[in-house]
Amino acid sequence: MAQNSTVRAHNKTTVLISIIVPVFNEGEIINDLVGHVKGFSKEGPVEIIVVDGGPGHKTLAVIDDPCVVRVKSLPGRGTQMNSGAAMASGDILVFLHADTRLPQGALSAIRRSLSGSVRAGAFSLSIDSARWSLAVIACFANVRTRIERVPYGDQGQFMTADLFREVGGFAEIPIMEDVELFRRIRRMGLPIVILHDMVLTSPRRWEAEGILRRTLTNWWLRIRYRFGVSPEKLKRQYRPHGGEVDDI
Repeated sequence: MAQNSTVRAHNKTTVLISIIVPVFNEGEIINDLVGHVKGFSKEGPVEIIVVDGGPGHKTLAVIDDPCVVRVKSLPGRGTQMNSGAAMASGDILVFLHADTRLPQGALSAIRRSLSGSVRAGAFSLSIDSARWSLAVIACFANVRTRIERVPYGDQGQFMTADLFREVGGFAEIPIMEDVELFRRIRRMGLPIVILHDMVLTSPRRWEAEGILRRTLTNWWLRIRYRFGVSPEKLKRQYRPHGGEVDDI
């Protein structure tokens, strides 16, 4: 429990945060991501866990930093994040995509937000592009998230480690694992904080598939999931570039 846990010394008493990064063929960008996260160590102790579900676990082989915890996993983002959480030492878990960057002061903001009855949350979303269409998409995503309190995985979801264990972690389903987990938390009646601070995520998914196509497909998948279509069926009908299913 972050608010009642035994804290660790790091110049001053601060809660350890474990940042779990699920990857699939991300060798080109993983060291940049590790360097980005290491930059937050001035805000308090941080543990970086990279969980590779790609063929041959090739992303792990190119990581330069010896302090990074490397985990080999079966593919599937839910499976990978559960494997990373099982190795985590932190009282707070942050689930971060390899192509997403945290805002300045992110870990301090997380520590402040997880107090009292608040045990889970996420950041607001921004997309690293000058295109007005992607700015509109991010705006609508943030409005939806603030209304529903069900953030997507590329918003840097975080929660106390004890809550993660209490709810049983991510469902090991091929798509919508991020939405499914936060729906469970919401059904428990627990508050979910959405920070105004924005993560910056890569536009590569929209650029690879086309902005309009990607956006309409995402909306259609989410609507169908909401009305009970199974994640397995949704994945069979939607296989984006590389065969991997990203967030909506």
